Amino acid sequence: MSGLYAYLVARGDTPVRVNPVPRGLMTRRQGGTMRSRMAPLVRVPRTPPRVLSPEEADRLVAALRTHRDRAMVLAMLLAGLRRCEVLGLRFCDVQVADRRLAVVEGKGGHHRIVPAANRFFDELGAYVHGERPAAALTDRVFVVLKGPRRGLPLSAEGLDEILDGARRRAGLKHATCHELRHTCLTRLREAGMALEAVQAQAGHACIESTRVYLHLATTGWLTSTCAPPS
Repeated sequence: MSGLYAYLVARGDTPVRVNPVPRGLMTRRQGGTMRSRMAPLVRVPRTPPRVLSPEEADRLVAALRTHRDRAMVLAMLLAGLRRCEVLGLRFCDVQVADRRLAVVEGKGGHHRIVPAANRFFDELGAYVHGERPAAALTDRVFVVLKGPRRGLPLSAEGLDEILDGARRRAGLKHATCHELRHTCLTRLREAGMALEAVQAQAGHACIESTRVYLHLATTGWLTSTCAPPS
């Protein structure tokens, strides 16, 4: 639209002498006031999140200190859950017999059922039977284990802190929650899973969000930690 009006103004085909369509976005001064300098409306290419190698994934999981922490990380690494979906899991969402998880608090309110590997359920069982406070009243699966908030649902900040500590102990420069999820979906695509199936696993409302995995053509799952859900 800006280019069209610039053309019309240059031809004199419009009574408007100044292009009425902004050519960029207003920028904000450090103090918070707006200034007239315009940032060009150019779409910046999105850089895909990094993917953990099998060796990096093994090191990260080994650096986690509790069954709870390993279960949460494996939910992202082996089932492709988002951070909010891990923290939103309730006991009624865990289908142990079918080795599946019901994600009812997904992004955009979408509901889906995803398979999870046996290793996740092993860590989950050890956490529930050996670490989770018996006095916890919430039906959320993952709760705080120590301190004044013991037994209350774990927060996003708490999960990030756990992951940050494990990443430092493992000597990794990157391993965010989103990168764990991205690693899972990448490996599934590399293993030959159809794009539509990856979309269902990821919970993407639009398949265009899943097409980022089309460019991946490296080798598949190489270790037990990074084995795809059975």
